[in-house]
Amino acid sequence: MSLLIEKPGLLTTVQDLGRFGVQKYGVIVSGAMDAFALRLANLLVGNAEGEAGLEITLLGPVIRFEQTALISLCGGDLSPKLNGIPVPLWRTVLAPKGSTLTFGPAKLGCRAYLAVGGGIDVPVRMNSRSTYLRAGIGGYEGRSLVAGDQLSFGEMTPRGSHLLASLAREASKESGAFSRWAVFPEILPKYAANPIVQLIPGEEYDLFQEQSQLDLWQEQFAVLPQSDRMGYRFKGRQLQMNQSKEMISSAVTMGTVQVPPDGNPIILMADRQTTGGYPKIAQVASVDLPLLAQTNLGARVRFRKITLQEAQRQLIERENAIQTLRNGLEQLETSKR
Repeated sequence: MSLLIEKPGLLTTVQDLGRFGVQKYGVIVSGAMDAFALRLANLLVGNAEGEAGLEITLLGPVIRFEQTALISLCGGDLSPKLNGIPVPLWRTVLAPKGSTLTFGPAKLGCRAYLAVGGGIDVPVRMNSRSTYLRAGIGGYEGRSLVAGDQLSFGEMTPRGSHLLASLAREASKESGAFSRWAVFPEILPKYAANPIVQLIPGEEYDLFQEQSQLDLWQEQFAVLPQSDRMGYRFKGRQLQMNQSKEMISSAVTMGTVQVPPDGNPIILMADRQTTGGYPKIAQVASVDLPLLAQTNLGARVRFRKITLQEAQRQLIERENAIQTLRNGLEQLETSKR
């Protein structure tokens, strides 16, 4: 099975959950900006959570399915339509052969994730199929997709084949079929145009002036146009240290909040460097990384201070909810055999 890119959209790339195990060689992780959305999209089509899908940014592509496909769209609401019919997010969808998937205005969020039964079948580069655009590594020829690109699917799992057969009994040639069930809304991230993001104080938090510490929690910070998959740059009240101090470069991760000399924070994202030398004032709680991934340029973000223990508790709750979804999908497969 395969799909054809008729129009590429603003930025459409192949992404999985990232390229791990090679950071010691200076190779960045990459992967989906909103890993939660990609994980759930894959589960909904019977894939392993780490299979490669499409990350669609802000202005979506036009995609034609050359074979009947099992798909799911999760993450930001970019007004998807299948043959002109609105596609519900966070559900399993059957796309008939010859059908066309289009996108409209971004209603909420800025990145949607398209998973297909069997996953997007591109070569594995250093343990991942993710695209790293700056180095031209991974994905489809190391680049964003363009008109005329044809992507193949991998082999569907038994669960995916079961879901496809189930929906095929209800599908029409024109509109396909949507599952009657969807992901429970309470487990989804609270996407918002101007989100409140939880932070854990970082290694160098105590080196910042007391007023700057207060400003971090009390002021709004605007997302600058220079933001991208490497990191989000913010403009707000400048954050100042008690005294300038030369920092030794150390490991960073997605969500690390660094403060360069100009006092405007940077939050590192999926295409972050492997080490950083700016002081680390905070770390985004893992459970809130999807909120940042779906925050658009110009948005105003507030930060809320939490403890490491609270961040861990929230992450455990979300992972338990995802496990409940896995269990539900298994039961759905078993009950309809």
